[in-house]
Amino acid sequence: MLDRIFDYLDFHFSLEALIVLVILVLLEALLSADNAIALAAIARGLEDKELERKALNFGLVVAYVLRISLILTATWVQQFWQFELLGAAYLLWLVFQHFTSEESKDDRHHGPRFTSLLQAIPVIAFTDLAFSLDSVTTAIAVSQEKWLVLTGATIGIITLRFMAGLFIRWLDEYENLEDAGYVTVALVGLRLLLKVLNDSLVPPEWIMIAAIFLILGWGFSKRVGTESPQIKPEKSEVSK
Repeated sequence: MLDRIFDYLDFHFSLEALIVLVILVLLEALLSADNAIALAAIARGLEDKELERKALNFGLVVAYVLRISLILTATWVQQFWQFELLGAAYLLWLVFQHFTSEESKDDRHHGPRFTSLLQAIPVIAFTDLAFSLDSVTTAIAVSQEKWLVLTGATIGIITLRFMAGLFIRWLDEYENLEDAGYVTVALVGLRLLLKVLNDSLVPPEWIMIAAIFLILGWGFSKRVGTESPQIKPEKSEVSK
């Protein structure tokens, strides 16, 4: 039974496989920053820290199941450009909703608001799935061995949960971080759209990573409540 499973997953462990696994994990970590911000911002729609954590936990469990399903059916999914088009449309819709919605006076949150976990969990899961359409393609390009890609995805989803938890805290501390996160979401959505229109127009992965880091640098550039120093007007001389 196990032999059949290993044969299906192309299970062959070697030093080369270990190196590829490290590369896959690093790619997952680098490409998860924008995903983590988006998921953290979505979870903030519950407006309760405990519910936000639960939404991320349950949402990413569902996301993990969907991501594994995507990896196992990747060869079939890649035959249909409609999946990438739907993923691009969904991500760009999230960006549009964020920048056109009214800002909360309490926490400056844009975007959807939820009254229960059951509303937030599907949004978190499907947002991760839309991101996975791009990251899974990259992972499969690195290695054709399914067990390596599955292991990388497992470590990646754990890393994503950790990063999203950090970003939930940082979103309260940095004024531009949420907007920066959604700009990077727009980049991923546009990348998926370009893959549908003309694959030759898709920018290299290193350009995407560099752009994400530059945008996140802007996101971390200003803390909440910090204002540029103002020059106090000089006191007028008392007339004699």
